[in-house]
Amino acid sequence: MKRNLVLSILFLLAGFSFHPVHAAKWRAGHVIVIALDGWGGYSVSKAKIPNIRSVMESGCYTMKDRSVLPSSSAVNWASMFMGVGPELHGYTTWGSRTPEIPSRTVNGNGIFPTIFSVMREQNPKAVTACFYEWEGIKYMVDTLSLSRHAICPDYEKNTTGLCEMAVKYIKEEKPHLFAVCFDQLDHVGHAAGHDTPGYYEKLEELDVQVDRILQAVREAGIGDDTIIIMTADHGGIRKGHGGITLQEMEIPFIIAGKGIRKGGEFRESMMQFDTAATLAYIFKLKQPQAWIGRPAKHVFNR
Repeated sequence: MKRNLVLSILFLLAGFSFHPVHAAKWRAGHVIVIALDGWGGYSVSKAKIPNIRSVMESGCYTMKDRSVLPSSSAVNWASMFMGVGPELHGYTTWGSRTPEIPSRTVNGNGIFPTIFSVMREQNPKAVTACFYEWEGIKYMVDTLSLSRHAICPDYEKNTTGLCEMAVKYIKEEKPHLFAVCFDQLDHVGHAAGHDTPGYYEKLEELDVQVDRILQAVREAGIGDDTIIIMTADHGGIRKGHGGITLQEMEIPFIIAGKGIRKGGEFRESMMQFDTAATLAYIFKLKQPQAWIGRPAKHVFNR
């Protein structure tokens, strides 16, 4: 009988040891990052985006989160996920696929530590994913550390394709950390120009897709345990970006959901690489020593 009791205790302990994540310790069990390439902070006050505005009203936000320089895509996607600027991760141009400057440090996969690799190291069974439209993003996220990554094919014609992929994945897998990266707004910025009717029309289309993703979170039954973050890689001016104007550098950072204050606009400064640090803070991850990002602790309920 004593032997059976010991075996039962060992079996119970084994069950706990195979629990996929340590969600009870996290500030939220799920985080969905919705990022819009080329989304300038200047545009939010001018756009008809009721769904995004609803997220803003239920949490905290700033329109003055700053990109790193140059205010280009690969450089800033890398900084968003790697917690540092180009001086340390080494990606320095618009279309970087590998670092032009050797990364200051690399993880076991040979890439500068990303939020996804840190999550994988410290919570190996967590479900993490990144879906995207611009192929270049896959070089910045450490795909070997992800549970899944996927590109939306022919997204310029299939403009709701990424949203549909994300909705399906959320409902089926209930990911713990999921980044959904849209590229369409940047395309319009380059073609029609920033701060133009075409730009706002596309932003309003994406607002509807944001609502579909939020609805999927609720339908998946994880709404009460989820944090939503909305942000961008850079803004733009006229038909380009990469320079040093605030219109190119200032981007939105919006956060709402479990444990987030309904605090409205905040004045504390943020940089692109603070997004990774904030994600690490939510999941109670130990930041790599090389990271310089600071978590936005002021947006959380004390």
